[in-house]
Amino acid sequence: MQAPSGRDAPDRCPGAVQVHAAADGGLARVRLPGGRITGAQLRALRTAAAELGDPALELTSRGNVQVRALRPGAELELAARLAEAGLLPSAAHERVRNIVASPLSATVRPLVAEFDALLCATPALAGLPGRFLATIDDGRGDVTSLLGDVGLHASRLMLAGVPTELRGGPPLLVRAAEAFLAERAAQGSNAWRLAELSDGPARVAARLGTTLGTFRPFSSGAPEPGIHGDLAVLVVPLGLLTSGQSAALAALEEIIVTPWRTVVVPAAAMADAVESGLAADPASPWAGVTACAGRPGCAKSRADVRADARAAVAAGTAEPAHWVGCERRCGAPKGRHVEMLATGTDACGGTVYRRSVTG
Repeated sequence: MQAPSGRDAPDRCPGAVQVHAAADGGLARVRLPGGRITGAQLRALRTAAAELGDPALELTSRGNVQVRALRPGAELELAARLAEAGLLPSAAHERVRNIVASPLSATVRPLVAEFDALLCATPALAGLPGRFLATIDDGRGDVTSLLGDVGLHASRLMLAGVPTELRGGPPLLVRAAEAFLAERAAQGSNAWRLAELSDGPARVAARLGTTLGTFRPFSSGAPEPGIHGDLAVLVVPLGLLTSGQSAALAALEEIIVTPWRTVVVPAAAMADAVESGLAADPASPWAGVTACAGRPGCAKSRADVRADARAAVAAGTAEPAHWVGCERRCGAPKGRHVEMLATGTDACGGTVYRRSVTG
């Protein structure tokens, strides 16, 4: 596998401390390892968003949460509030705590907590790129399908989605992340992802004293909206939690934010969340409809893609698709999906979208 990165600079992924200057103000990304956030933490986060920026919370394709429209300097206050709420355990490592885990599995949660603690306790791993991703899959293949840089699939070590002969737990993930950094330095690369290194997975495997197995693609493992035993998966329309929706979720003991812009809640508490506007029906017109920020938040976007997606849903013409305002395709789901790309305007001033199947 050869994929030289061609990166000429470090990544600039936003964090809670290092924010991105968007058209509508500062953009902060709050990492939620395994997607887990307690009700108390969500209350602190939604209050901070309402007082420092936009009260709506964005869910990302890695199960994290973003706060938009922060006023200049507000990131300092936001970071302080996040630290007090336990959402910022290490300022040095906050951008590299990218850990997704099987959202319906209770068995992976202790592994997530252990790996997050080891990650934050290892100074060298603060040097990981902000795009570096770790996956912890209970064996069902849901998050292994996201092709994390390092991962555990029912305890088997995965490198860029390829299995190795090694089995273990969080300490093995730490070793694999350290091996990535060592191989990146040896290649003199600024690669953001393992697969961007020349023969990256094979060379990192060799550093760990193992070899690669055969790549077996997993289909998207996104759990269907609805009840799954004691848990329920709810669709968040366009991945944007309104103030009322976040208030309903903050009343719960904890929730899980998934990489598919859904949330997992106790099935017994589903009714109040649905009342707030979240959807539990797999046939909901919102299921599978996602979008980048679009205008006015992004200066590069050609359209207010969220408004156009909402109009399509209201008109009954929407299909599961990712709507994007430019070729950067921010927030695109992993794997094969329908894309609606804004390409310009028609004679009446309406946005023209190009539909394609990509990934």
